[in-house]
Amino acid sequence: MSKAEQAVLGWGDLLRSGHFARLALICTGVWLHAADALMVATLIPSILADIGGAALVAWTIALYEIGSIAAGAASALLSLRYGLQRVMTLAALLYGAGCIISALAPDMPVMLAGRLFQGLGGGGLMALAFVAINRLFPREHMPRVMAVLSILWGASAFSGPLVGGVFAELGIWRGGFWFFAIQAFALSVWIFLGLRDQKRGEENHEGRIPVWRLLVLSSGVVCIAAAGIEVSPIRSPLLVVLGTAVLVVFLRMDSRRHANRLLPLRPLDPRHGVGAALLMIFCFTASTIAISAYGPVLMVILFDTSALVAGYILALSAISWTVAAVVTSGAPERRDPWLIMTGMIVLTVSIVGFLYAIPNGPLPLIAVIAVIEGAGFGMAWTFILRRATAIAAEEDKDRIASAMPTIQRLGYAVGAAYAGILANAAGFADDTVPEIARSVGFWIFAGTLPFAAVGLAAAWAFVRVDTTAARQGGSVA
Repeated sequence: MSKAEQAVLGWGDLLRSGHFARLALICTGVWLHAADALMVATLIPSILADIGGAALVAWTIALYEIGSIAAGAASALLSLRYGLQRVMTLAALLYGAGCIISALAPDMPVMLAGRLFQGLGGGGLMALAFVAINRLFPREHMPRVMAVLSILWGASAFSGPLVGGVFAELGIWRGGFWFFAIQAFALSVWIFLGLRDQKRGEENHEGRIPVWRLLVLSSGVVCIAAAGIEVSPIRSPLLVVLGTAVLVVFLRMDSRRHANRLLPLRPLDPRHGVGAALLMIFCFTASTIAISAYGPVLMVILFDTSALVAGYILALSAISWTVAAVVTSGAPERRDPWLIMTGMIVLTVSIVGFLYAIPNGPLPLIAVIAVIEGAGFGMAWTFILRRATAIAAEEDKDRIASAMPTIQRLGYAVGAAYAGILANAAGFADDTVPEIARSVGFWIFAGTLPFAAVGLAAAWAFVRVDTTAARQGGSVA
């Protein structure tokens, strides 16, 4: 790599010429989304003690995810039609409004309405952050910017619960929502006044906002989320099948549109470069969510550790993700395929490692595997956006940028429901003795290996794409 190329890729160049202000704005939006779930999870005991609604707790997460997925799917189209500035401002306002509704909630149903608005705003901010990176930063800067976002996610793993814990300890859980509402409204003003250098109206978008397609998409996610919330041997698989079928209907509906498509052409199609990238993201997020969903409770049951220690073992994954992203962020573009494929292989190794370590221990081994998992994501995720936008058709570059976090959330929703079915089929719902926990610890990871296998095949297809040919036709070489 030449000295000139090193200067272009350096951290100093990223922070000069107005880039720092743009990066700080994007990071603020991502922070609101990243810290939200961890903050709310910490506040849940205080919320239940005040307004009740324990039976609906799972929906505080599910509705946020549903709102995030729907908003993420629509963000690229809305930004192309109305401009990045306006749509990001609206997303921040929606998030702030949701926080206010939650802060004033007299009961759990009103809280759930607030969570849905927070999901719409937070998911929109996250997806639009990727669109903004694609539009506002040269491609050679993308790995550095993605590394900064990885640092932010790692910081959120600690600061989100800390913020929630402070307000819970003070006995003013509603203050946590007010704290985030103030940030959201300040961000909306910042976006409106400071984000003016963006393109709009370059494409002729026909038709109205695709409300029906968004409803179909949301309905599919609701079915899958419901399958993982109240798990039963018959009902849950039926809901997953129904939800998957509805999502297929959504994809077919969306593919028939051109000017106002929500997703890139042929998303999740491994024969297509962009489709292979999105399928890879979906499969690996679905196959790795089990450790977040069941890891802490299994560690507590099997090794008699505290929930705090188990939580920090999981946090090692976020820290490792951050470190790997920062260390590899200066790699030249020609190394993108190697780093992406290596990262996906490392992720698969971590799943196999958890399959052994969670049932058998010891805890230090689980911690090491958590570090390996985070490193796999960190070294690959940093370069996926750069390579995907390099091979995408010009009209789909914004769509692929917003589709990445949307497909990621969809993978988490499907994977969590699937892990719930596997866990309860192994007896987790009936008993939590160590013998049952060991069986659960084995099957929730063994059962996700097919997802990882498909993800590896998709990764191989993605990294083999000839970028020149892809720009012309988008096919896998």
